[in-house]
Amino acid sequence: MREIRTLSRAEFPALLPEIPDAPQSLYIRGELSPKENKLLAVVGSRRMSQYGKDACEHLIQGLAGYPISIISGLALGIDAAAHQAALTLGLHTIAVPGSGIDDASIYPRSNQGLAHNILEAGGALLSEELPGTKSAPYMFPKRNRIMAGMSHAVLVIEAREKSGTLITAKLTAEYNRELLIVSHSIFSEGGEGGHIFLRLGATPVRNVQDILETLGLDEKYIN
Repeated sequence: MREIRTLSRAEFPALLPEIPDAPQSLYIRGELSPKENKLLAVVGSRRMSQYGKDACEHLIQGLAGYPISIISGLALGIDAAAHQAALTLGLHTIAVPGSGIDDASIYPRSNQGLAHNILEAGGALLSEELPGTKSAPYMFPKRNRIMAGMSHAVLVIEAREKSGTLITAKLTAEYNRELLIVSHSIFSEGGEGGHIFLRLGATPVRNVQDILETLGLDEKYIN
């Protein structure tokens, strides 16, 4: 399995050094995306509904063939669904866990197999935590800023009113990145948090074309 190495500042994802609290160092296993790729972070509830899973898979399916890398946090729920959809469709994907990226530290343990699949497919694991660092609650907001800071846009699929996903959404707005929200059913709980940002001017996502337009990609382009 890929060795862990330290990224030099010059190797950081291009947008990441722009944020005011950029990490001083990053550790990586695997390969970052091609420089021409647009980086789309996909985040959402750990307790995803069937609607959230279907929306995630449907939208990522529509991105197949485009120069896009899917960024997420390797968490249960929407994060894992986003990584898995990217792998299934041949899209490059990068996981930014709230832990070190050595096998003994990867969190959650149940997604270690997914992490290995990401590496085998040519993707990457990325973290500012030293190898050997076990997950702790304070690490998740830290990793959320990395995901938001390195991405051209952040897509939120299901977010509760008090959740880490809303921290990522808030940082996305602060970093002047594009914030995309999938509207949630009014008959279900679990997606009401994203509607807060819709009221504040985030871009609603009705279909994959909304994502492609935000990323500046012609929907007719297929690589």
